[in-house]
Amino acid sequence: MTAKQFQDIAHTIPLQPGIYKYFDEKKELLYVGKAKSLRKRISSYFTKTYTGYKTHELVQRIQYIEFTIVDSEQDAFLLENSLIKQFQPRFNINLKDDKSYPYIVIKKESFPRIFLTRRKINDGSEYLGPFTSAGRVRELISFIRQFIPLRTCKLNLTQSNIEKNKFKVCLEYHLGNCKGPCEGLQSEQEYAEGLQQIKQMLKGNLTPIIQRYKKEMIILSADLKFEKAEQVKKKIEYLENYQSSSVIVSKHISNIDVFSILKEDDIAYVNYLMVQNGTIVQTHTVELQTKLDETEEDVLSFAVANLRETFNSLSDEIVVPFEIENAFDNVVITVPKGGDKKKLLMLSQKNADYFLHEIKKKKTLHLEGKTDIQKKQVIYHLQQDLQLPQLPLHIECFDNSNFQGSFPVSAMVCFKNGIPSKKDYRHFNVKTVDGINDFATMKEVVYRRYKRLLDEIQPLPQLIVIDGGKGQLSAAMESIRLLQLEGEITVVGLAKNEEEIFFSGDTESFKLPMNSESMKLIRYIRDEVHRFGITFHRNKRSRGTFSNKLEKIKGIGENTATVLLQKFRSIKNVSIQEEKALSKVIGDKKAKIVYEYFHK
Repeated sequence: MTAKQFQDIAHTIPLQPGIYKYFDEKKELLYVGKAKSLRKRISSYFTKTYTGYKTHELVQRIQYIEFTIVDSEQDAFLLENSLIKQFQPRFNINLKDDKSYPYIVIKKESFPRIFLTRRKINDGSEYLGPFTSAGRVRELISFIRQFIPLRTCKLNLTQSNIEKNKFKVCLEYHLGNCKGPCEGLQSEQEYAEGLQQIKQMLKGNLTPIIQRYKKEMIILSADLKFEKAEQVKKKIEYLENYQSSSVIVSKHISNIDVFSILKEDDIAYVNYLMVQNGTIVQTHTVELQTKLDETEEDVLSFAVANLRETFNSLSDEIVVPFEIENAFDNVVITVPKGGDKKKLLMLSQKNADYFLHEIKKKKTLHLEGKTDIQKKQVIYHLQQDLQLPQLPLHIECFDNSNFQGSFPVSAMVCFKNGIPSKKDYRHFNVKTVDGINDFATMKEVVYRRYKRLLDEIQPLPQLIVIDGGKGQLSAAMESIRLLQLEGEITVVGLAKNEEEIFFSGDTESFKLPMNSESMKLIRYIRDEVHRFGITFHRNKRSRGTFSNKLEKIKGIGENTATVLLQKFRSIKNVSIQEEKALSKVIGDKKAKIVYEYFHK
């Protein structure tokens, strides 16, 4: 659309606030923007001379314009963010944050269970979070269960079922991890009080819980119940230690959100600190790619709106390094000059700086963006450190994966010139091995990989890394010898824990310097094969691709098989259990079926 063509329609565009959408000739959405006055803002695109190439390119592509009038600038801001998030137009800011975050769910049921989930469904349950780290969530749940006994079973604990004595307490009750609501030994009211304490813990508000335990300790001491009082005292000490190890900002600050920004060229990094009850309970940094000439204010405003929505923030104050558009009802924007809030802002800035530093370090480690000479230098170092006969321009790495002692798969990643060659990555479904046998699995997949390369007259790698140490290395070498490739390819084993490197036939291992370029490259290749293998394994499990040997037992379904694997960790362990041990987990009837299957 030319400036003259726009002038013909300019009078039809209202002066009210709203959002506008630009489309190309194929009706593809190019850009979404907001404006105090739609006509003035849209006109600026066709009357200004833009020096930026990207903005100029956008204007050249505009063929159709649509707009929506709203009541206020605030409404325009929120609608713009919603549309960008929904349609991700080519010329708008791109928030690079496609992770699925974990929640702690309090299930809607009698005596609610509490556990980690990544799926938020509309089932009436209460979802706390999301949280930025699954590890942190597991740590929280483990921490919670040390102090607040909660059930972990899936029994239908309705009042009528409990009154009919349908259930018996399990091992968790005898270990003190559950108070036995299944037998009516704990009331729903007492259970609900425990859940309320959990919510306080997750908000960083431990003081009321500590005070409650102190009162309980005094009462127990007065009743001469010194052993129980000592147990409560340990809980208090643990909670106080946990509280002191948390990042406590200030007792005078309640609930605020803190944001900082770091911008380099077209990439911006925004850090978010969520502070509740004076404690930092969440921290997260996102990367945003700018497409036009967006200012830092524009980028930060966009990120703030998205992050507050993602993490369900209800804080009524936002701390930022400079003024941004306030599109939130009853929320104060603060630009601190000093004090605790300024310190928090500086801490947020440190997190953003660290995030950028780590990205640059990874790019250096991965050799991405380096010149050919720089890439070759690292590979030359690797050749020298491992004393390889050939320059390892082509490296392949293998790893086996299984789930709870079942469902074996293997993965192989390929690096060429020191960087991943993802088109050459391969997954392997194990075909000839029954059960879990890492050595036989490694022998099979190595043979299949290089038999195929030989058949197709494809180039072979100069270096093969076997993740798993001596045993897997020996198994891989059996296949290399069968294919008559010994001496043509160097094969090394990498011990999982100590990061020791083994050569075939050597009795002693050796270690590369931990911070050497060679070790960094080897470690990155190892981490990449882990990631690739685990992703494949997880996808197959979620699609139900695996067949579980336990499920093949007549009378044993998927749920029972899962319970057994969760308890005994592997099919082999299930097979060696006594019938009595199985009964405690799945009941007498099913235990008999499983026991007889393995002891025919």
